[in-house]
Amino acid sequence: MTRTAFLIDGFNLYHSLKDASYRLGLGGAGTRWLDLRSFCSSFLHIIGGGAQVSSVHYFSALARHLEATRPHVTARHVAYIECLRSTDVRVELAQFKEKKISCPHCRQEIKRHEEKETDVAVAVTLVELFVRDECDALVLVTGDSDIAPAVRLAQRLFPHRARPSTAASPSIVRVSNSRAWL
Repeated sequence: MTRTAFLIDGFNLYHSLKDASYRLGLGGAGTRWLDLRSFCSSFLHIIGGGAQVSSVHYFSALARHLEATRPHVTARHVAYIECLRSTDVRVELAQFKEKKISCPHCRQEIKRHEEKETDVAVAVTLVELFVRDECDALVLVTGDSDIAPAVRLAQRLFPHRARPSTAASPSIVRVSNSRAWL
């Protein structure tokens, strides 16, 4: 049996699904309430070796700053998180931080919000799962290249478990010798 952990960058996955929905002409429909445990289980045949889901980790942040223009956005996200937890998905919430930037068009100072700590939480969890021997294989669901240093570290420390695969995000493909990391 291959114990397989999944680390999911929640915002990255959500926006990727939303973009795909628009490209398919669905207007953004079908991008909410994804059953992550079933989603992850659907990839086990690719891993082989009697792969089983050992854990699913969901990393995100509550976008409270959007409440003024999108009422109930936080409440819906909290409800989704509760559903994930009910299926034994481990949820780790980061935060948004306000950042003031200069508008490139009018040069006025404007406020933006950035998700903070998510990439670090994914990286730490990736290494921790291998150190604690809680998985034999690990699947990253992200398109964010900020996780690349943690992938390289895991490959150096755990070459028998942190191995390339044939399926992954382009950012991870660059890290692992033109192949994806699993």
